[in-house]
Amino acid sequence: MSVFGMPASAPPPVRGRVRRGLTGAVVTAMAATLLSVVPVTSAQAAETLLSQGRTATASSLEGAVFSAANAVDGNLGTRWASQWNDAQWLQVDLGASKRLSRAVLTWEGAYGKDYEIQASENGTDWRTVTTITSGDGGTDEVALGGTGRYVRMNGLTRATGYGYSLWEFQVYGETDGTGPTLPGGGDLGPDVHVFDPSTPGLQAKLDEVFRQQESDQFGSGRHAFLLKPGTYDGLNAQLGFYTQIAGLGVRPGETTINGDITVDAGWFNGNATQNFWRGAEGLTVDPVSGTDRWAVSQASSFRRMHVKGSLDLSPNGYGWASGGYIADSKIDGQVGNYSQQQWYTRDSSIGGWTNGVWNQVFSGTEGAPPTAFPEPKYTTLETTPISREKPYLIWQDGQYKVFVPAKRTNARGTTWANGTPQGETIPLSRFYVVKPGTTAETMNQAVRQGLHLLITPGVYHVDRPIEIDRAGTVVLGLGLATIIPDNGVAAMKVADVDGVRLAGFLVDAGPVNSPVLLEIGPRNSSSDHAADPTTVQDVYIRIGGAGPGKATTSMVVNSDDVIVDHTWVWRADHGAGVGWETNRADYGVRVNGDDVLATGLFVEHFNKYDVEWYGERGRTVFFQNEKAYDAPDQAAIQNGSTKGYAAYRVDDSVDTHEGWGLGSYCYYNVDPTIVQDHGFKAPVKPGVKFHSLLTVSLGGNGHFNHVINDTGASTAPAGSSTVPSTVVSFP
Repeated sequence: MSVFGMPASAPPPVRGRVRRGLTGAVVTAMAATLLSVVPVTSAQAAETLLSQGRTATASSLEGAVFSAANAVDGNLGTRWASQWNDAQWLQVDLGASKRLSRAVLTWEGAYGKDYEIQASENGTDWRTVTTITSGDGGTDEVALGGTGRYVRMNGLTRATGYGYSLWEFQVYGETDGTGPTLPGGGDLGPDVHVFDPSTPGLQAKLDEVFRQQESDQFGSGRHAFLLKPGTYDGLNAQLGFYTQIAGLGVRPGETTINGDITVDAGWFNGNATQNFWRGAEGLTVDPVSGTDRWAVSQASSFRRMHVKGSLDLSPNGYGWASGGYIADSKIDGQVGNYSQQQWYTRDSSIGGWTNGVWNQVFSGTEGAPPTAFPEPKYTTLETTPISREKPYLIWQDGQYKVFVPAKRTNARGTTWANGTPQGETIPLSRFYVVKPGTTAETMNQAVRQGLHLLITPGVYHVDRPIEIDRAGTVVLGLGLATIIPDNGVAAMKVADVDGVRLAGFLVDAGPVNSPVLLEIGPRNSSSDHAADPTTVQDVYIRIGGAGPGKATTSMVVNSDDVIVDHTWVWRADHGAGVGWETNRADYGVRVNGDDVLATGLFVEHFNKYDVEWYGERGRTVFFQNEKAYDAPDQAAIQNGSTKGYAAYRVDDSVDTHEGWGLGSYCYYNVDPTIVQDHGFKAPVKPGVKFHSLLTVSLGGNGHFNHVINDTGASTAPAGSSTVPSTVVSFP
């Protein structure tokens, strides 16, 4: 047998020679190294730099600015520094096992006198490749050999009273048959429109894209407008479908628009219920009239925004609107909800709130109205139990970076109210920039190399799942980048690892049925991720609408501690490829993991259960649902002896679960005589609690007999009037 590529009969590694670059002298006698047991053949690839842009971790940091990532970013102006004691290490994950040839360590003044270079295949079991003694700083070039996925500088003795400090830790070797090394960074492609205040043509480009996207609900156009820090005067950024506008500052105040960001519904005769798939982030807006208009419905996020005035959530003329989401934002004036049927606002600050149609939910929001459900329809939590904001692109020090915000517990107000938010900054050089035409295998290779994924605007067909199997990987989409799985595969699968960040993309089911579209953790996942949970944010799933699509279950959450923060999981009720069997999709979201938190859960129109919850200690803050419009008759939704499938079902095995502000609506327009026994189903146990529940029949097209289980009045007495039936608390 062999261990880490070294034959069992090979001698143990001994002290090797260090070759000095900028300074220094040979400090140890040269002896045999493991390089001799790995003969070079013509089939092996040429030597390449393996470590740059990969994931680096360390035993400690002297301070937050001295992160491990600084030692693999290719920048001699940034460095990693440890705390001030001898037993410290820095390691890099190469993404896959590689043949190792050499390491180059560029020390700062606080260098290692004695240290080891170690390699590992799993990050747990280490072998020492080379030991360096009596080092004198400068640049060390160390011969390596064998293979390893992880390479570590393991400090034994410091040369100074400070810690260990490396400008760069470079590992070289061969790709070992896994294909050429993919580059990090690069340009963002033609559909990412980057401007600074001196760049001409921003208004013209905004207008051009809006003309293309205003009513193109199921088209292929995808666009992101990125504004570098500065002030932009006189703009009116009208946003259509699949359009994102974002400031590139760490805080909203770094990028100011003296003007408006506008979403209205003129394209749909003043009806905003189909204003989906768009977003605004990271901007300060000083609206011309004092009030900005954001008349959206599902899958439209408003994050890290500062409105120096009021915000109107209804279309011009106060036509219908169907719900949305605000997070980490400040609105100085009043938020006018007006015709919005439901809305969720998280970790924000508002000057006031007016009106509420059916279901208005707030958590961690300064200035929110107190709970008054059922009239007015306000449900307010003082804090959000756990939150971590969506990663976002920034422009800093003349380069693109991605800011990854830190987790907050019992959060209230914005992350940026008191200065720079807490989090990690990752240079774009550590991301593989995905562009249209990129295959799933290329994305998987990038992840194996240790790169994150930045998916630029476009539509991507994948013939196998995108596999995110490395802890801490960021997958960030721009401009509602869309992933379509072919031949019934899953679009994306995430391993049961810490801290994966999925954000800002749309999964569109293909015509061949997929058993699952998005899977977070494999079946029977059991690892504890409480300290560093996986987050799913502004990730939307669609079955049908743009064309035929099928999926048995859209999203399955198997890992523990996952945060699902704003998702719309939608079996289409209009568009192309729509019909009871044409876009068959039985289940929307299934949660098997424990301690999963959903903040802003929109799930609609599934043939059977929209949400099923099997994990313990699950929590949902705000749920919006419509049952499938197109059920042909009562028999089509018969669930054993029960009439209809609940919109939100907690399994009888669950002992602890809690939800706040949950609503389900029916509109059985094919057969208005259909009856649902209830909108919600849950075991009656002390640990299972619900607050502010409602069901409503839209225009009397079908009815609910009860709200939850056998509790709550029927909607039928209202006849054709759209009057909710409510339950304040359950049990």
